[in-house]
Amino acid sequence: SNSEGDLLFLLDSSGSVSYYEFIRVKEFMWDLVRPFTFGPKDVQTGIIHISTMPTMEFPFDQYQSSETLQQAIRDTQQLMGDTNTGKALSYAKEKFFSDEAGARPDVPKVLVWVTDGFSTDDISEPMQLLKDMGVTVFIVSTGRSNYLELSAAASQPPEKHLHFVDVDDLPIITEELRDAILDVIQANRLHAVDITSSSFRLMWPKLLSQETGYYTLEYAPTDDLARKRTKQVSGADTSLTLSNLVPETTYEVALIPESNVHYFPPQTTRVTTLAEEISPVQVLISESGPHSFHVSWAPTLDSVVGYQILYGPLPGNSVKLLEVDGQHNSTVVENLAPNTTYLVTVTAVYKSGMEKSLSAKACTQE
Repeated sequence: SNSEGDLLFLLDSSGSVSYYEFIRVKEFMWDLVRPFTFGPKDVQTGIIHISTMPTMEFPFDQYQSSETLQQAIRDTQQLMGDTNTGKALSYAKEKFFSDEAGARPDVPKVLVWVTDGFSTDDISEPMQLLKDMGVTVFIVSTGRSNYLELSAAASQPPEKHLHFVDVDDLPIITEELRDAILDVIQANRLHAVDITSSSFRLMWPKLLSQETGYYTLEYAPTDDLARKRTKQVSGADTSLTLSNLVPETTYEVALIPESNVHYFPPQTTRVTTLAEEISPVQVLISESGPHSFHVSWAPTLDSVVGYQILYGPLPGNSVKLLEVDGQHNSTVVENLAPNTTYLVTVTAVYKSGMEKSLSAKACTQE
């Protein structure tokens, strides 16, 4: 949420695309935008068909919710005809990135072109005109394509803006492409990264220097704005980590540039912390033998990427490590000494990078 941009899909609707491929591309488009918040202050999405003549499926400002946009993408029908991509690009420049189509003048603009690699007319000049307008161009090729032509058409560098993938493997690039689009949309805005249950890092564009001013940062829970806290940040900084926050809480954040040279409007964002990360609340030792025992733990959580099991004899400083992925909640510890007490520590490693642990004692049999 709070990511503002106009995102245009250039959809190959020509006869060179099979019905099956067209359906898979529509699924990919929806998966790509599904996490966004839509509206006049958030992301707006539109579609242009590539066919004999370019056709607008819907303009930027027609669908302002996830539900209506999803249905609109599902209802999109293939037009067939020729693959006149150049005409569609010219149409996008003249008609789509305009007030009439709901485009906003001061927000980032992104074009995602999904193609089977075939075009019956020239794309180089109209694509360059779009890029000259400030449009960032991502290209996804699902067929045999001319790499040099597409790498010149995509925004630079091509390794970030150009993807070659089979139509059945489109989900592989969804997250990477979405993150790249977010980078474009958020590049000139205050936004949060590295969000955990108790912290997040704020980033913003460089507006000031140490000599030209400083920033005032204000933040408070949305449901209790009276608890507003204020920090003063050097004009040389472009990021700040806020910590000791409440889990599962939405915060209103405002960055106010205090410049002695120019006026800069305040930037705002809204950030929700993650659910509190729970350490293993139970460690169970079972099936103990002279040289091994079974360790299990609970609960298992989606926010855990893996578990580390440290074990060593008591007393002593000898410790060994086992690693288990986040989908499992048990393992067997082997090659142990008989009739020995061991300290076993299970550590949950969360996606946020945080770690939480719980320990238990275990005895091998004689």
